[in-house]
Order: sequence, then C-alpha cells, then structure tokens
Amino acid sequence: MSFIKKIFFVEILKGLLLTLRKMLFARPVTIEYPEKVRPVPASGFRGRHALVRDPETGDTRCIACLRCVKVCPSNCINVEYVCDTEKKCRVVTKYEIDALRCVYCAYCVEVCPVNAIVLTEYYEYAGSSREELFFDKEKLLKNWDEFIADKERPYFNPFWRPEGIPEKFLPVKKRKFKGV
Repeated sequence: MSFIKKIFFVEILKGLLLTLRKMLFARPVTIEYPEKVRPVPASGFRGRHALVRDPETGDTRCIACLRCVKVCPSNCINVEYVCDTEKKCRVVTKYEIDALRCVYCAYCVEVCPVNAIVLTEYYEYAGSSREELFFDKEKLLKNWDEFIADKERPYFNPFWRPEGIPEKFLPVKKRKFKGV
C-alpha cells in the first residue's frame, strides 16, 4: 500500500486538490483596497488630526490652555501663544502635531475643554516625506474643513462628552455643546 502511495504521490495530489478547490470555489477574504474602500469601523474612529474651526471667528477654537500638550504621552503636540491684554485671553500663534510620533490615544481630544481638537474619521492618508505628516495650524484647520464638508448632519465626537462622567464635572463649553 505504501509503495502505491509513493508511486502516485497521493499526499501531494491531495494537497494540490485542496489548493485548487480553495482557489476556484472559496470566496476571497481580502479587500481590494483602491477599488473597494473599507468603511469607517465606528463613530469616534481615531484618524487624521484636525483643529475645529470656530464659525464665528473663522479661526481655531483653541484657547491655549495647553492641556493637550501636558496629557500627550508621545509629546507630539507643540503650542505657542501670545496673551491678548485687551481681551484678557490667550491667542494661539502656533499649533503643531507630529503625526509620526502620535499614538492616536485621543487623550488630547478628551481633555480639551472647548472641543478644539479632533481625530477625524479620515484614515486614508500617507506621505512620502516627514514634512507631509507634520501638521501646523493651517493644515489642521484645512483638515477640519475637508472632514466637515462630507458631513450631512452635525458632527459630534463621543470623546467630547465621555460616558460615565456626570455632566456637572464637565467644563461649561462641553456641557452646552450639541455638535458642529
């Protein structure tokens, strides 16, 4: 019996038959990426960074509290500001994020008292140089404009009002916020 198996290569033929059956009759499990785009996994998905544009001023909502800088575990956020003595507030002059260092933890989004930063649901971005993935204030605002243009309804990020935290513990702007 083993002599016949050796002559006819039965085990090899069984393996080839299995391969042929999988190639011809089984459905593919991979997604052909450029032709078929995978849907966003869930709301609140952590993709490309953006600064939320304030509709009243046209500038960022950021108040330069520097909470995002302090909470960032990878130290990828850099914020510079000047003090406006007339309005008694801080004005952001430079807001930079190095996306190559970011771990997409969304701590910056959670800690922001005015909902100024968001990790958008846009995940299809890449760069051939380091500068392309280094976002300054203008690029971040442009990212927001591109992201919000696709939305039919107001955008609300679940990280802006985390579950399980009583409303009285949230900052005033987060308590009153209904969506962008």
